[in-house]
Amino acid sequence: MTEIVSLHEAIATGIRDGDTVALEGFTHLIPFAAGHELIRQRKRRLSLVRMTPDLIYDQLIGAGCATELKFSWGGNPGVGSLHRLRDAVERHWPAPLTIYEHSHADLANAYVAGASGLPFAVLRAYNGTDLPKYNPHIKTIRCPFTQEELAAVPAIRPDVTVIHAQKADKRGNVLLWGVLGVQKEAALAAKRVIVTVEELVDDLEAWPNACVLPRFVVSAVCLVPKGATPSYAQGYYDRDNRFYRTWDTIARERTTFQHWLQRHVLDTEDFAAFLRVHAESEAASSVDSVDKTVHA
Repeated sequence: MTEIVSLHEAIATGIRDGDTVALEGFTHLIPFAAGHELIRQRKRRLSLVRMTPDLIYDQLIGAGCATELKFSWGGNPGVGSLHRLRDAVERHWPAPLTIYEHSHADLANAYVAGASGLPFAVLRAYNGTDLPKYNPHIKTIRCPFTQEELAAVPAIRPDVTVIHAQKADKRGNVLLWGVLGVQKEAALAAKRVIVTVEELVDDLEAWPNACVLPRFVVSAVCLVPKGATPSYAQGYYDRDNRFYRTWDTIARERTTFQHWLQRHVLDTEDFAAFLRVHAESEAASSVDSVDKTVHA
């Protein structure tokens, strides 16, 4: 039975220290608001899973929320490294982080296996690579029908999957569209599902073949307008490319990261307050840029 609750309540009751948590979204509909709430509530010892960890996972790791990360590709898209992730792996700051790197095909199939109730996924994706040397979760098996050697990886079954979507109706059915990654598979594989949405409506007015998550797989729906910012929500707002570039400077040093985290996340009551502070910072940055140009 889906509950319509605040994001604070959904995170407080739905995610526990030590849980395996997947915050999914492929460039689009990334659940930043939920990630910030995890940081505000100081959740700890999380095992994070994500097909493409980017800024929100950099923030979670830098805030000390995670001790383990399963992922396929990690970086600041189009910009460079995730400095807080690198600091945790290379220097154990703010805490040691165990990483398990997979391919995209691996994680996608592992989610499908979890959603299907299977113990593992099978794929050919590691032929010619040496990644299995560095990830003990990648095994080889022989097909009983063709004798072909294949890769096998454990199914992913998160304790909680968190996603952002465009709409939910008041019964808890969720509609999302545009660029999708593995949100559907990650949700169906999870024990509990938290969805933040742009709007609550009486009728989804879903078109044929739309991606709809039925209410019986959704634990909680939270109304959080602009909850994917600085990523984007098709039909609602664009990606904040400037912030992705700025993040490289913010996250590069521990002190600048900690200052940003304190002001923008820990000292804000909720995501609406974050958006106000974020807008103030963006405006101040624009003024500084103009001043430098004028006096150059």
